[in-house]
Amino acid sequence: MNAVPVIYENDEILIINKPCGLAVQGGEGIVHSVDRVLPEQLGYPVHLVHRLDKETSGLLVVAKTPATASKYIALLQQHDVRKEYAAIAAGKPKSKKGQLTDSISKRGREQNASTFYQLENSSEVTFEEQKLSFSLLHLTLGTGRMHQIRIHLSQNGFPVIADDKYGNFKLNKLLQKQFHIKKLALAAVRLTLPVDGKMMTFETELPPHMTAALDALGLSSID
Repeated sequence: MNAVPVIYENDEILIINKPCGLAVQGGEGIVHSVDRVLPEQLGYPVHLVHRLDKETSGLLVVAKTPATASKYIALLQQHDVRKEYAAIAAGKPKSKKGQLTDSISKRGREQNASTFYQLENSSEVTFEEQKLSFSLLHLTLGTGRMHQIRIHLSQNGFPVIADDKYGNFKLNKLLQKQFHIKKLALAAVRLTLPVDGKMMTFETELPPHMTAALDALGLSSID
């Protein structure tokens, strides 16, 4: 297991760049997870503040003490933390920017949810004599529901590619066969939060599997 990249550290928290395929929290059947791997790497325990899906890569905050974890969890609940993502979607939104507000069902209960999107680039690719469109999207969370971005994009007709839970399964198989695209194309790329008494923004580049997908689908150059 390669070392988990740490992009920022102070006395209270660490901000890591979680790789695609690494679970955040351990459990039955999970061999590698942030809460197991990172303490081994650092030599001291860490405490989870928020989550990313196992297949979502990108910026994640972990705390050094339970008290600090509680502090940053409260900041998240008060919307004092801004989380921004990049996604490659199958299809294209009708507008260049907008807000998705479909409710999300969890355990039979409907929850309000809000995702802001901006279209960064789009392309058309011919598959078996049919033209298919793809989009590079910048997304900002208004709420933090489980799988929110993946659900919202799927509900609105432009699911994240290689999403094996909410995506276009037939297209995912084609993408894997044609372009070897098999990892979820979603990454937490920018995080803004209060650190040491001031707002700080942290950024990371797209993971290699997403840059390869952009190249394959003709999305690398900006319109």
